[in-house]
Amino acid sequence: MSMGFGGHLLFDQVSLHIEAGEQACLVGRNGEGKSTLLNIINQTVVPDEGDIYRQPGLRIASLPQEIPSGMTGSVFGIANAGLGSDSNVRAGSGAGDEKTWQQQALVNKVLTQLKLDPELKFENLSVGLKRRVLFARALAGSPDVLLLDEPTNHMDIESIDLIESILTKYTGTLIFVTHDRCFLGKIATRIIEIDLAKITSWSCDYNTYLKRKSALAEAEEEHHHQFDKKLAIEETWIRQGVRARRTRNEGRVRELLKMREERRNRRNRPGSAKMELQEAERTGKLVIKAKEISFAYDAKTVVKDFSVTVMRGDRVGIIGPNGSGKTTLLGLLLKNIDPDRGSVVHGVNLEISYFDQTREQLDEERTVFDNVANGSDYITVNGRRRHIIGYLKDFLFSPDRARSPLKTLSGGERNRLLLARLFTRPSNVLVMDEPTNDLDIQTLELLEELLLEYSGTLLMVSHDRTFLNNVVTSTLVFEENGNIGEYIGGYDDWLRQKKQAPIPQKDPAKGREKKSPASGPAAIKLGYMEKRELDELPRRIEAMEKELAELFDKMSAPAFYKTDGRVIAQINERQQELESLLEKAYSRWEDLESRNI
Repeated sequence: MSMGFGGHLLFDQVSLHIEAGEQACLVGRNGEGKSTLLNIINQTVVPDEGDIYRQPGLRIASLPQEIPSGMTGSVFGIANAGLGSDSNVRAGSGAGDEKTWQQQALVNKVLTQLKLDPELKFENLSVGLKRRVLFARALAGSPDVLLLDEPTNHMDIESIDLIESILTKYTGTLIFVTHDRCFLGKIATRIIEIDLAKITSWSCDYNTYLKRKSALAEAEEEHHHQFDKKLAIEETWIRQGVRARRTRNEGRVRELLKMREERRNRRNRPGSAKMELQEAERTGKLVIKAKEISFAYDAKTVVKDFSVTVMRGDRVGIIGPNGSGKTTLLGLLLKNIDPDRGSVVHGVNLEISYFDQTREQLDEERTVFDNVANGSDYITVNGRRRHIIGYLKDFLFSPDRARSPLKTLSGGERNRLLLARLFTRPSNVLVMDEPTNDLDIQTLELLEELLLEYSGTLLMVSHDRTFLNNVVTSTLVFEENGNIGEYIGGYDDWLRQKKQAPIPQKDPAKGREKKSPASGPAAIKLGYMEKRELDELPRRIEAMEKELAELFDKMSAPAFYKTDGRVIAQINERQQELESLLEKAYSRWEDLESRNI
């Protein structure tokens, strides 16, 4: 089979055989053809060359990566459509009422497994719940082959757990594409890799595949090295002229020509993305302080009496069910939304960059180039002036792809483009709402490394459990009734702490939870002078931090330690004094803030 699209060769004379009952995952970079291969299997795309053989009567169902536009109706109606035109045959052979009952029972069973209300209107659901309904539609007909394209995209962790539990019991053939490494590791029993228009099959789980792939890459690199070394020797020999053209050496000449052809036909692997964050001047030690904030929407409590302190360098993950208010919480913490009660205070010198979950910052009618450059041919990244084409190459966009309209890009390419645009702006606070959707695994791993090296502060909404485990230092978790818990570490750390959390004791006489002894006496309200001090503290802190930053600049200069020893001692002493004063100022600020009722 061969297949190309827009001048780009996706498959070059490839063959693939799928056995019944396999759970195979398609892996490869964005744009390599994973979704196209699913569509070929599903008969919605016809390859340019080659034949596709399917077992007669094979029932195939699919979950697409994007939600079909204009889809309306009840949750039951959408799921019921998965039974197809022959639903009566599969539902039973009795009277019409019996058929209808069996059909409803089949659909309701799937909806119950996925915790979906059959009466809800599909068009009113969140993106994550819509995809859960479409997954129910795919399952309802008990297909022989189930095709899933990024099944965990926009799904909350509860939905992902439900899908994992269903798929581990699924007895049909499963072929899926995912960037979720945790999901991939639990489900796949076979890895099908698409790379450089070729398909390679690995009959093993994902972790074993990674080890074997690494060993194969090392062997291939060594083979290429030895081949190129031999080719260089032969090229030197042929340049010797007449001696190389003697009759008895014609075989060696023919061999050289074959080697040249082999080298020309070798397709070099595309490089990894080379993303680079621009960092602005450091923020103050305190970045965000929220005090007992509450927010409700349409009479529903989203956030209730929530307090948190975010310090410079914190990497905070935010998790919770779809629709719980994670994006709203970001808006409250960034002061884009005013809380109904409570207050949010920002530290000094914040430069915020926001990765938008809905990608509203991208213009569908403009090219990739224009979406990043805004009419200019050059951008400045960390003090270096770069042409936009070269910059986009770092994000794996070829010059031709950089001039393509945005609407032709895949989901992963769109996310890479949004990252490219985001990283053109210096920041010291990076806010990311679902940054991992659609990104291939190689780009995900690079983004992880980038965020770990970022010295600024990170706020991140994500359902990617592996990503959370590898990146964040603390986690905010939406619990019941607008309550938000704060936990140290990533997703697995939260699970451990949740299991160990003690059950609150109740006062048997009044049926209420007991007050913590640590709550102490009632706070004393601020006096007039203390309020003035609270108003003045941010300016004092800013001035001290500015002076401290100037001292650090002096101390980092190469010529600093060549100056007079007494001057060095004075600067070191002032640095220690400022750090002590700043610590006391922050402590005082927190004390006054806690009593500012």
